[in-house]
Amino acid sequence: MAVPKNALKEWQKVRAFALGLPGATEEFPWGETVAKANKKVFVFLGVDDGSHPLAVTVKLTDEETHAHALTSPGAEPAGYGLGRAGWVRIPLEESGAPRAELLCDWVEESYRAVAPKRLVAELDQA
Repeated sequence: MAVPKNALKEWQKVRAFALGLPGATEEFPWGETVAKANKKVFVFLGVDDGSHPLAVTVKLTDEETHAHALTSPGAEPAGYGLGRAGWVRIPLEESGAPRAELLCDWVEESYRAVAPKRLVAELDQA
């Protein structure tokens, strides 16, 4: 299954942004791409090989932002009980999917919710 070029481009922008945050590392548990801060996942990026639809999953603790993210086409609370903790899965291949800029804002919020205070302080200084 081919990945739509525009969705892949947005995914690559989000991945690059996430990995550019202070102390961010990329790992591949369960065969999917995640970005971590201090060994804690702040964004699940899934896989980009076409075996599953492209999506990003972020932790959104602000009620308004969380509600807004859920209005994205196909968006849903994340599985495995993560949805109860504010995690939202946002598909990128749906028509009307959020642009990378908005996704990056959500990735930053997720980072701020998960990363240690010292790394958040570093981000605020940048």
